Amino acid sequence: MAPEFRVSGRISKPVHEVFEAVVDPKQLSGYFTTGGAQGRLETGATVTWDFADFPGAFPVHVVEVVPDEKIVLHWGAADGSPDQGGSYDTTVTMSFAALEDGRTLVTIGESGWRDNAAAQKAAFGNCEGWTGMLCALKVYIEHGINLRDGFYK
Repeated sequence: MAPEFRVSGRISKPVHEVFEAVVDPKQLSGYFTTGGAQGRLETGATVTWDFADFPGAFPVHVVEVVPDEKIVLHWGAADGSPDQGGSYDTTVTMSFAALEDGRTLVTIGESGWRDNAAAQKAAFGNCEGWTGMLCALKVYIEHGINLRDGFYK
């Protein structure tokens, strides 16, 4: 069975503010893409995300954006080596739900991995990364702190 996962967290801000903190490259660079993000997340766009702890910019293909509700992305699977069948993309789906108490529930899932040990290892790594992204988003948007600053290097 091919691996897939979902992680979620509650952010103490209205859904529009949380959504904007993800789609706006300046804000995203303030807590997640420590090497910088280029391009706003909009349906059909290809943007780049660079991480200081994982050098090199990654292309991110934006499949769908529904304002304040959902973002669907394709990006390269970390296990796409030639001996494993070559490169391929996984699908990342982020959903944003306004809660009755004014907070926002953010859920991130990633699927489309191959059914092998390398894909399982890569999926676990990305699950850790998306969990870290949610933690960093929460601290950044609620308190203005870049949690990733110095965390990995």
